[in-house]
Amino acid sequence: MSCFSCFSSKYTDNDESSMPAPYRQPSSPKRTTEEEVVAKAPSNNIEAETFTFRELATATKNFRQECLIGEGGFGRVYKGKLEKTGQIVAVKQLDRNGLQGQREFLVEVLMLNLLHHSNLVNLIGYCADGDQRLLVYEYMPLGSLEDHLLDVEPEQKPLDWNSRIKIALGAAKGLEYLHDKADPPVIYRDLKSSNILLDRDFDAKLSDFGLAKLSPVGDSTLHVSSRVMGTYGYCAPEYQRTGHLTVKSDVYSFGVVLLELITGRRVIDTMRPSHEQNLVTWAQPIFRDPTRFSQLADPLLQGEYPKKSLNQAIAVAAMCLHEEPTVRPLISDVVTALSFLGPSSNFPNTDHNDLQQNGSPNYVDAVQWDSSPR
Repeated sequence: MSCFSCFSSKYTDNDESSMPAPYRQPSSPKRTTEEEVVAKAPSNNIEAETFTFRELATATKNFRQECLIGEGGFGRVYKGKLEKTGQIVAVKQLDRNGLQGQREFLVEVLMLNLLHHSNLVNLIGYCADGDQRLLVYEYMPLGSLEDHLLDVEPEQKPLDWNSRIKIALGAAKGLEYLHDKADPPVIYRDLKSSNILLDRDFDAKLSDFGLAKLSPVGDSTLHVSSRVMGTYGYCAPEYQRTGHLTVKSDVYSFGVVLLELITGRRVIDTMRPSHEQNLVTWAQPIFRDPTRFSQLADPLLQGEYPKKSLNQAIAVAAMCLHEEPTVRPLISDVVTALSFLGPSSNFPNTDHNDLQQNGSPNYVDAVQWDSSPR
C-alpha cells in the first residue's frame, strides 16, 4: 500500500503562504518551494518503504513502554524489529496533537529520500495509515549526543576529547553536504545535541529534517523568510529577530553544539548561577581572552586534552557564534579547521605558525582580531 501520494495535492501551509519562495535557479526566475517539491513527488518516486500501522505496532510490541527510547515535542521514538527482515529500527510516532504536523512529516520523508550521506540518518520507510504518521529510521545504538554529553550518569564514562572532536567533525560534514553538495541546497534549521545521533563507533549522523528549508543558491548571504522555528538557545540571533534564515544560521547552531562539546554544559541551564545560565553569554567574555580558554574545558575531561586543540576548537566555536552572520565561516571552512584536531592529525604536536604556513585557517588570531573593540 502506498499512503504518500494521497496527501500531496491537499497540502497547504496557511502560516507561510505569503513567504518568499526559498530557492531560485541561477539561470531562471522560477523558484521552487518545499510545497512544490511535495506536490511534484509522486508515490513511485519515493524510495522509502511504506509500512502499515499494524506492521509497526508489531515491530514495537504494540508501542510498549519498554521499547521507548526517546520522547520530545514531535512524539515518541521506539526501538523495533521488523518482522519480515529482522532488522532493528527506530520508529518515530508523531504526536497527532503535537508540534510536528503533516507538513513536517512530508518534508522529512522527501528530504531524506533526496539526501544521502554517511553523516545523515538513513530513512528506511514511513507510514501514513489513516491519521497515523510514523517514520522508520536505521537504529543508532548509542542514542543522541545529548545522552552522552549533557545527561551523563555518575557511573557513565564521559566522552573523551577525541570522541568529541570526531562527533563535531561528523556533524559539520553533514551540514557541509546539506549546504554545498545537496541539490538544491538545504538549511537544516534544527541543529542541536539531541538531533545528533551516534552509531557504535561514535560516528555522528544528523536526524529530524521536518524543519529543513530549501536554500537560495550561490550566495550564503541570501535569506529565506520564515516563521521562527527551532529550539531556544540554538537559533541564530538574526533569525530570532527577523525570521531571515541563511546557511549561516546553521553555522551559529553548530557553534552552540561545539561549545556544548567543549564545556559539557547545556546551552540553557537554569540550575546554574544567573550569569552562567546562558552558555553563549557566559562564554563570550572568555572568547576575547585566550589565557582563559582552559576555563571552558569540561571538568569531566580532567585536563586530558591537547591544549592547542582545545584553543583551536574554542576559536572555531567563537567564530561560528559571531553576532554578525557575514563574519561567521562557511561550514566547509569549519570542516577544514576541525579536520586538523582529530586523532589522525598531528595538530597537538604542530606549531601554531606551521598551520598558517600549511594553509590551515588561523582561527585563533582571527577571533582575537574580530573580538577587539572597534
